[in-house]
Amino acid sequence: MTRPALTIRVQHEDFDLSAESRALTQGRADIGAVVSFVGLCRDEAGTLSTLELEHYPGMAEAEIRRIGEEAITRFGLIGLTAIHRFGKIAPGGQIVLVIATASHRQAAFDGANFMMDYLKTSAPFWKKEHLTDGTAGDWVSAKDADDRARDKWR
Repeated sequence: MTRPALTIRVQHEDFDLSAESRALTQGRADIGAVVSFVGLCRDEAGTLSTLELEHYPGMAEAEIRRIGEEAITRFGLIGLTAIHRFGKIAPGGQIVLVIATASHRQAAFDGANFMMDYLKTSAPFWKKEHLTDGTAGDWVSAKDADDRARDKWR
């Protein structure tokens, strides 16, 4: 049996969904499902100029890896890629990518969902809004809905 593929990156650069999906699936005839999620920066009804994302280097990667390993084990994933960007991202820009592969679709859906629910609540990232009027907005607070989404997996 081939060991599941786990790719974790925290990077400033943008990512290419097609290239990342190809890298995860190329040469694998045992994959029956690929589920991907790309999180984008919203413009917040035209008020947001950029969203600034900061992270705790080293700790962010370690926590994402821990979550990814749990997802692979829990859902029997064949592969998992998680990429989270940092820096200033304009509306429409890509922030996060999760790709889960499995033999069957439900495992891939559940693995990707689990990964995103935990990324939103457990990975050490901070977001600050920069507004179109030139002012710096607030640091974005955690949402109760994100905690509830994570808690459903317990």
